[in-house]
Amino acid sequence: MSHTIVFLDRETLDARVREFSFPHTYREYDVTAPEQIVERLADAEIAIVNKVPMRADTLRQLPKLKLIAVAATGTDIVDKAVAKEQGITVVNIRNYAFNTVPEHVVALIFALRRAIVPYANSTRRGDWNTSRQFCYFDYPIRDIAGSTLGIVGYGALGKSIAKRAEALGMKVIAYDVFPQDGLVDFETILRESDVITLHAPLTPETRNMIGRDELAKMKRDAILINTARGGLVDEAALAEALTNGTIAGAGFDVLTTEPPVDGNVLLDLDLPNLIVTPHVAWASKEAMQILSDQLVDNIEAFVAGKPQNVVD
Repeated sequence: MSHTIVFLDRETLDARVREFSFPHTYREYDVTAPEQIVERLADAEIAIVNKVPMRADTLRQLPKLKLIAVAATGTDIVDKAVAKEQGITVVNIRNYAFNTVPEHVVALIFALRRAIVPYANSTRRGDWNTSRQFCYFDYPIRDIAGSTLGIVGYGALGKSIAKRAEALGMKVIAYDVFPQDGLVDFETILRESDVITLHAPLTPETRNMIGRDELAKMKRDAILINTARGGLVDEAALAEALTNGTIAGAGFDVLTTEPPVDGNVLLDLDLPNLIVTPHVAWASKEAMQILSDQLVDNIEAFVAGKPQNVVD
């Protein structure tokens, strides 16, 4: 039996997709608009998506579809309840970003604590040329060693970041909704951390888990890092906190709406203590190839009758 596989947003994965080991027909599209989904998947048993939304009205028009293989860990793009009703299995990617995301987090910590970006920009503007001394101290620099890292979400990524932080001489404290030995409560994270990094999923319970009240409880010289989901932080409250000096800085790889076609309050700021990158913490060449290989593994396992990485 041959299976029809369609990748709706191939442009989102900069890696080789190896040949599938079973009889198949394969099509890929760089991008797919919502109104094009049904037509492109009309004859497909297997859909590969990264960020293309698979909502209820779409799924109900695809009676042949049996598998949605998400080329990412997050599956909020899929209406999973309706997929289950329609007999569609949903699978995702797991444990592929064990190096790339922690390294991005560490890079943001260094860049913000040591003011690397504002000093580099200042030098480019010519400020060093006119300095009266051999150096100048326009932006405060703080050591990494001896500082406290608070990790919100202590799963595989959180633990990987903790190992790197401890190697740098940081004290690590962590919070998670799932009980584990040695965790602290969320209030302790806010109160004691010099750096807070978020690694929680976006759910109704975690949306805006960092807002004006939480920012006010942080140290004035603390920084906030978010490489998880944009909706975890109230972006307007963060913009206000950065502008007013409530906290010392922020490094974000995610925004509430991506891409920010209508703008974003954080992108409106021109501050030396804010770094925003375009959702690329996951995207090292090595990590993307691991993801691609696991994507094919997931599809082959499903076709073989032994589905893996199934999302309930």
